[in-house]
Amino acid sequence: MPNVSALWLKPAHNGAMKPIDTLTLLEGTGIEGNADQGGWRQVTIISEDRWSQVNADLDATVDPQLRRANIMVAGLDLAESRGRVLELGECLIEIRGETRPCRLMDEQHSGLRDALSSNWGGGVFGVVTRSGTVSVNDEARLLQGG
Repeated sequence: MPNVSALWLKPAHNGAMKPIDTLTLLEGTGIEGNADQGGWRQVTIISEDRWSQVNADLDATVDPQLRRANIMVAGLDLAESRGRVLELGECLIEIRGETRPCRLMDEQHSGLRDALSSNWGGGVFGVVTRSGTVSVNDEARLLQGG
C-alpha cells in the first residue's frame, strides 16, 4: 500500500531540513512551523521510488533529505500529476506542478540536478486544501482533481 515514508520540516530559510515523525498541515497556509508558507508552493513532495532511480542513475546513495522536500511517499508515481489531489493521512494537497531542481542540487551531489530533471524526478509542489496531521507510515492516495 502506498504510504508516507519520510517527513521533513524546514524551520528557517536556507536552513537544514529536520526529519520529523508528524507534520501539521494548515489549509491555505502550508506546514505549521515551516519557513515557507502561503502561495502555490506550500508543500513539496518527492517519490521514494523515483528517488531510488535517481540514486541508481548516479551510482550513489544520496540522502533524500538533501532534496529539501517536505514529504516522501512510497508506491506512488507523481509524474504528470498536476491538478490531482494527494491524500495523506487526514490531509488533502492539490498538486499545482512539478518541482524543478535548482543549482543547489549539484552543491549537494555532483550530477544530482540533471538526474532529477527528467520524469518529474524533483517531485511536486502543492497547496493544502484540507488541514490535519500527516505521519510517517500514513496511507498515501493519489485522487482525481478536486
